Amino acid sequence: MSCPLPFQADSVKMARDVTRSTLDDWGLTELTDDATLVVSELVTNAVRYARGNREITLLLVRAAPHVVLAVADPSDEAPLPKKPDFCSENGRGLYIVETYSQRWGWDPLSGGGKAVWALFSADS
Repeated sequence: MSCPLPFQADSVKMARDVTRSTLDDWGLTELTDDATLVVSELVTNAVRYARGNREITLLLVRAAPHVVLAVADPSDEAPLPKKPDFCSENGRGLYIVETYSQRWGWDPLSGGGKAVWALFSADS
């Protein structure tokens, strides 16, 4: 499933809604809380760090026994995890992605930009 998102803060809510409804359609509601939290962080990072007016894209792939969530954005800059500062209001995004997903990573896209992804185990 692929969903283009506008390059704006409202995209975070849209990405959560799409993720929630897709997982529900797939019968994987047990993943909803963790997956929507991770997708929120990935889209927030894309909007915050990939400045510009191009779209970002949310991808959800079910490849049993896994679900992969990915966010593609126009930035070529690699996502770098920071040591989380739990008193700060930001800087914890990739820590949250790492904590709530089974695995995460990123890949450059052939036309420029990157896709940051998170893997979840789906036992259904």
